[in-house]
Amino acid sequence: MKQFVQTFRLLALPLALLPALPHAAQAQTPDRRASLGLNISALQYQGNFGSDYWKFDRSSYAPGLAVNLYLTRGLDLNTQVFFGELTGNRSPQTRFTTTLVNANLGLKLKLNNGWALKENAFFQPYLLVGSGWSYASRTGLNDGERIDEDKGYIDVMGGAGINLRLGGGVGLFVQSTQHMPMEANFDGVPETNVPRWADRFLQHTVGLTFNLGQASDADEDGVPDRQDRCANTPPGVEVDDNGCPPDTDNDGVADYRDNCPNEQGTADLQGCPDKDGDGVGDAEDTCPEVAGKAELSGCPDTDNDGIPDQEDKCADTPAGAQVDASGCPTSNVTESDSDADGVPNETDRCPNSAGPASNNGCPEIKEETRKRLQEATQFIGFERNKATLLPSSYATLDTIAQILNQYPDYTLSITGHTDSQGPAAFNLRLSRERAAAARSYLTSKGIAEGRIQQRGYGPLHPVADNASEAGRVRNRRVEFDLFLSGSANPADAKYGTEPTTAPAQAKPAKAAPTKKAAIRKAPTKKAPARKPAVRRPSATKASPPRANNTRKPATKAPARKPTPRTP
Repeated sequence: MKQFVQTFRLLALPLALLPALPHAAQAQTPDRRASLGLNISALQYQGNFGSDYWKFDRSSYAPGLAVNLYLTRGLDLNTQVFFGELTGNRSPQTRFTTTLVNANLGLKLKLNNGWALKENAFFQPYLLVGSGWSYASRTGLNDGERIDEDKGYIDVMGGAGINLRLGGGVGLFVQSTQHMPMEANFDGVPETNVPRWADRFLQHTVGLTFNLGQASDADEDGVPDRQDRCANTPPGVEVDDNGCPPDTDNDGVADYRDNCPNEQGTADLQGCPDKDGDGVGDAEDTCPEVAGKAELSGCPDTDNDGIPDQEDKCADTPAGAQVDASGCPTSNVTESDSDADGVPNETDRCPNSAGPASNNGCPEIKEETRKRLQEATQFIGFERNKATLLPSSYATLDTIAQILNQYPDYTLSITGHTDSQGPAAFNLRLSRERAAAARSYLTSKGIAEGRIQQRGYGPLHPVADNASEAGRVRNRRVEFDLFLSGSANPADAKYGTEPTTAPAQAKPAKAAPTKKAAIRKAPTKKAPARKPAVRRPSATKASPPRANNTRKPATKAPARKPTPRTP
């Protein structure tokens, strides 16, 4: 029982150390070449005293240490060291105890080499061959005569084992190894010719391995850069074993930025199909089988008069001719209404682009265009803590440039936002720089600088909870809005004036209750201000008399009005 308790404690030691060691990648790989093993072994003797092989009740137990070094997918260099005892007892006058210190260097032949099993498979069987040195310190008696001796032997060993990958850079391994020390005499029985393999022992080992080192992972998706085929994946996006986001329809556009994840499409249209190749997605294309113009919802306009062919009753109108809603030339156009939209030039905000009077004579932005601008936010990405656009953002910005060309009378508002992590001043500056980076890209595509306005609000206006990574990903965004040139920027109405310094803007953004508290205290501050006025000193000291009743309602009325109205 005592030996069992001691054995249990030794077996529990590696498991007890598990929480204290740092977590790492899933398995030993070229990125994490070294591993450290803590183990406990059962030693079983065979020699002149007989054989204890596979008799665990007659085993002696030894702690050990192993170091593993990755060489190739199928081969590791393995070093093992252990300290233990071999014992035998025929009688009180014939017995021995041999203390062993053993060190071996060998090769581990891994079967999870990518042929039968993957490198990161849960079950990882292996074979082990090697050689080393066994130092034996023997004490005991042989027919009453002392047989004490200290001697070293060349050790040849071979074995097999299996490693179970537990994850977090930790593995549990079990192995059995046959040790054949050359010409060893562990039991002290004298022999005229000591056989080369006279005394030997089995070693049954169980232990834990801990992979060391830290693999480089720039995008923090859990896949080392060496294996990561998509090294710039945004934070929080699910990836496969190669570090790439899923692409269900295999159209080259990852699901997280694919508006049509179940239909093959193009990157320019965020993964949506475009049968006629006119740049207008089939879902928004009124004429999906015929190439047309984006401003006409994908329908053709042969005579370029602004009326799609299916609605044009005069499809061969000469270039430059003014036409009516049916596409036919009209003589009703006058100098006072250049675009013939019924809105006189003097009140027409867009005199050269037809539009309804309800929109000041300007073309109305289509609902699908507004939706595309709203969705564009989730496809604009930047390098971590930088204002450098990711290449995956280019297609979306190209689409926004096309929209600006379709609406020449409109200006684009770009607002940058961040999460709450990090210094507020840094986040404010970063939000401005990211908005400026998007603006710079659009101007490089020919959009006039005066048609783009930018704002940066830092972390002041989150759309999700900053306590979770998913929420922080949503808060790190750039938003786009179109508005008529010359009108107020909608960002000012939505988020207020752009902050100039982070601290000054951070407090009002989240301190609505503080404002209320300040307003409630205001009447108490105003009351003393009126008491020292001309009329209040006598009134405060002589409140019982009712002769001043005509004046008290007048003085109390202002005090009561602010209290209910300020909330």
